[in-house]
Amino acid sequence: MPYNKVCKLWSGKNESFFRDKEIIPLRQSGPHCVSTCLAMLTGKTPETFQGIINTQDPISWSNAIKKYDIKLAYCSTDARRLKFYIPELLELDDLFTLSYYKPGDHPATILNDPDDKGWICGSHIVVMHRNLILDPATGSRTKAHEDKCNEYYTKRIFRVVPLNHIQGL
Repeated sequence: MPYNKVCKLWSGKNESFFRDKEIIPLRQSGPHCVSTCLAMLTGKTPETFQGIINTQDPISWSNAIKKYDIKLAYCSTDARRLKFYIPELLELDDLFTLSYYKPGDHPATILNDPDDKGWICGSHIVVMHRNLILDPATGSRTKAHEDKCNEYYTKRIFRVVPLNHIQGL
């Protein structure tokens, strides 16, 4: 196979899983963006997931939502800004989680070695449903191409898929 400089986010066929799902935006209380996003995906409360997930372990997130007949599937990404992925996500027109780094005023800190406690910089996660970003920090919905997340560097992107889907964590 020849050397490829890029790949698509989603290698499966372009099928719809959750275009018709109603997602209610929730506002997080405290540093609970991951559990709040999982609550938005499942219709449960953020407290349902607090204490059973590791905020830095997406496998634990996926395991926690499997009882609601969904799981997370990895999308191929690198550290480019989210705005470079938004057109492809809009074309897929489904349900995703978008995680990004929040390094403050110094984007180069993303590449730093961790400090003695393992800290490099902050990060955040939002839900993208079709053409909307649902941000647990504000409890708001914003058009995907207009959201402030576009300017941040990608940490992870997952597609939400049915539990029986061949792809997934």
